[in-house]
Amino acid sequence: MNCRELLLGNQGAEWCVCPDGLSASSVVYSFGVGEDISFDLQLIRQCGVHVHAFDPTPKSIEWLGKQSLPENFVFHGYGIADHDGTCVLLPPENPAHVSHTIVNRKTPGSTIEVPVRRLASIMKSLGHPKIDLLKLDVEGAEYGVIEDFLNAGIAVGQLLVEFHHRWPEVGIGPTVEAIKKLNRAGYLIFNVAADGEEYSFLRVVSEPGLLGKPLKQSWTVRRPSS
Repeated sequence: MNCRELLLGNQGAEWCVCPDGLSASSVVYSFGVGEDISFDLQLIRQCGVHVHAFDPTPKSIEWLGKQSLPENFVFHGYGIADHDGTCVLLPPENPAHVSHTIVNRKTPGSTIEVPVRRLASIMKSLGHPKIDLLKLDVEGAEYGVIEDFLNAGIAVGQLLVEFHHRWPEVGIGPTVEAIKKLNRAGYLIFNVAADGEEYSFLRVVSEPGLLGKPLKQSWTVRRPSS
């Protein structure tokens, strides 16, 4: 299988996508936008896709409210989880940062409670029968979300996910198990970032002999460089 690779976004907010098959009719869900939507905007310019972006953190919502956004970028002020309802998030270690997490870490500041929905619920409410590209930058919630959408039988064309095994509260085990499950469901690795945290997957359903195999390397997790 040939898979072109396109690196998009500012330094520190880069993601590798396969542009093949992405077009104006494609639906992209981008979870966890923080205060940098360079990836989303470049993806819109390069491929003409529609991006639905999601982030429940007040700082992100406030920042996005001040931006001039293209018509193809639609923001939703709630997050994703493995359940519908609310979720308690802990603040970042650095108060200047925006990202909150469900992981029980020792961080200063107060928790916040935010609205969250399952992927299946979001797709139903937005009227999307399919997702062409799903990006998960959700600070430790990715493990439950992956389990949930795989169990629900939702198939996405392309999955970009930041795993958080660098955190001692998470460790390498959940990432290894998540990648095994994705491989078994036909999601094959085509890129891993140099820091060993951002993974790009394509879902392969038609090529004999490819299911369960990565495109370039085994599913063994690359440990973070630092």
